[in-house]
Amino acid sequence: MTLSLMQPTSQQNPNVLISENYNLTLTQSMQSLVAEIHNETPNFSHFIDIFYELMQAKINPPLESIWVYAALTYRSRSSTDDDPLNKFSVIKDLFQLVSACSASCSSSKSIALLAPIVFEVYKVALELKRRDLSSKREKKVMRETKSLVDAILGFISLCCSKYLNGQTDVIDDSDLNLIVSVKDLVSLWVDKNESLKSFLPLVNADTCREIGEGVSDVNYLAGVVIVEVFWLKLWLSFRVGLAEVELEKELKSCIVSSITKFQNIHFFETLVKMLLEPTLPLTPLLDSNDEVLLRKVLYDAVILVEYSLLNPERIIHLPADRMKSLSLTRLMVTHEAIELLREDGDQRRAISYISAFSSSKLVSQIIKWIANQIGTDEKASRSYGSSPKAFLRWLLSLENQGIRVFDDKILKSRAKIAVDNSSADYEHQSSKVDGKANTDDLFYIDNKGEEEEVDEDAEDKNMSESMNAAFVAAAHSMKITENDRSKRKERGTSDKKKKIKYRKFDLSDNYGPSKDRFPSVSDECLSGESEIQEPVSDEDVETE
Repeated sequence: MTLSLMQPTSQQNPNVLISENYNLTLTQSMQSLVAEIHNETPNFSHFIDIFYELMQAKINPPLESIWVYAALTYRSRSSTDDDPLNKFSVIKDLFQLVSACSASCSSSKSIALLAPIVFEVYKVALELKRRDLSSKREKKVMRETKSLVDAILGFISLCCSKYLNGQTDVIDDSDLNLIVSVKDLVSLWVDKNESLKSFLPLVNADTCREIGEGVSDVNYLAGVVIVEVFWLKLWLSFRVGLAEVELEKELKSCIVSSITKFQNIHFFETLVKMLLEPTLPLTPLLDSNDEVLLRKVLYDAVILVEYSLLNPERIIHLPADRMKSLSLTRLMVTHEAIELLREDGDQRRAISYISAFSSSKLVSQIIKWIANQIGTDEKASRSYGSSPKAFLRWLLSLENQGIRVFDDKILKSRAKIAVDNSSADYEHQSSKVDGKANTDDLFYIDNKGEEEEVDEDAEDKNMSESMNAAFVAAAHSMKITENDRSKRKERGTSDKKKKIKYRKFDLSDNYGPSKDRFPSVSDECLSGESEIQEPVSDEDVETE
């Protein structure tokens, strides 16, 4: 059963879909479709022709036109066959249809349109775990699953590489905005009693809430889709049958190389936030021991590596407040990881995290944002926190003195609880464990390409008194400013928000035969040659 472009049975006058007429037709069609979705017995047959024409009328069609056309075509061709192999065959056809329809779209839009495909793959994967398939049958299904996930990853890698090579496509801001909510689009793929979380099962509730509230744009949705495919790839890694030591090495290499390969800040941001959750999204697909191993490897990849995608020149298009929030989240993740390892008795790994933290640029980045916020000279704002807990305590002390550090109230509360409840500090311990730190876990990569050395005999360094004094003085001076700002807000006035400029990509020249069109990045993730051995820069672990 093949899904292909369906020619419309009747065609509208081409002039109807020009300029303002196009936007009006698309808006009215979406409103009619949403109304039909909520009917008890919806009939979508006549919408296929409408959205086919809307999709064909523009070189870079809106996301909604492709999304709806693919969904309605999939509905008309799918069957109730429960055989996993047959289901995968239809899903593969859907992938080919979506990739063909989005060939001339921006990269973010092309990736975001993969969301329904990932949703369908996850459903089959969950079913595989529940069903008792014969060994031979299961291996065949797993091969098909791996093949499809690899193809999707290859497609995403192709999209991301356009950005890394400096090839961008020009779009206006409207290309990043949706006419209807994501919830309405999702309703084409889920039952009436299912939520957005059921459509995005591999992300956390906070991410679903952001998307559901319309806060996100197409770029953000694309990052979420990359996260979901990434989780599926990691799940497949557990099915290879490697010994735990080898599996850990392969997982570590796969995670770092994926982050480096995609260079997508929304992907990295979503992944880091998930590490603050009590359970990982893959929990329904993994055994408890597997989840413990995966969390440990994810901590390694996020804490022990400095990625070039976090360089200021790479994130200039994102608001400073958002990047500050990401840095504070990374700080919180590092602290919680250290506490968890100490509870488990893994003192060596906990010390390696503290060493990586003290050597990283995370502290200086947060200090710089705070200094810029209150107008303090950056040179007077240097800090050398020896542990995440010490730095969190200092940041909370700034909050108590009138400096707003945490914009996220939940993150601030979490930081307070962490500082109050954490056990005895490691603040006055050097980075030695039994005389010497084990460097096997320290695959720390500097984003300038220079290997950072950990000073094993370094003692804890206190916060600079002059820096504290500068921040405290600034805090007092800010109180009047903050009060004035509050009064202005009460009068209904506020500062204008800065516009965000996003870069786009053009895929129109990258669609040859399917064999060449979908290069996979996963072979290295599962090969024995991908082990990281002190790479000089994060580019060294990129897959080719």
